[in-house]
Amino acid sequence: MKLSFALILVLLSSVFVNGQETASAAETVDRIKLQLLDVQAKQEELKTRAIELEEALKPENIARSLAGVGSTRPEELREARRRQLTIERDGVLAQLRILENSRTRLESQLAEAQTRAYHESARQAAPTQALVAQSRTSARWMIFGALGLGALALVAGLVIYRRAIKLR
Repeated sequence: MKLSFALILVLLSSVFVNGQETASAAETVDRIKLQLLDVQAKQEELKTRAIELEEALKPENIARSLAGVGSTRPEELREARRRQLTIERDGVLAQLRILENSRTRLESQLAEAQTRAYHESARQAAPTQALVAQSRTSARWMIFGALGLGALALVAGLVIYRRAIKLR
């Protein structure tokens, strides 16, 4: 019961991640990674439980589990125990299939989010690179402008100097 509730929470939380496009792609990547780790942990837990149930379903283990129970119909008790274990095992296997689908979907979402994060970082880097290129171009124009102003000042100084010489 607890596991079913946890599984529903995982599925709902992944839907929540899809609905939140306002978060940055890097935050989404982190969130999906955490969900993926959670799903993988639950998968491991369920796989362990499935192995335990398979072991308990062996006829000798069923008989051993009912050894202390006295009954006039021990075969019916063993059959009831086998049915109970089979039902539990089938439920665990169904939850494993659901978690596997969820894990596959999360891995796909993770790949998409990582791509978006890469593109976001490239978009943020592009203006910086443009500014660097622009600053290089601006520096060249400033140098040429300063040289032009220096030349203009030199010519103006020469003209003023010549006029001053003529006026003497």
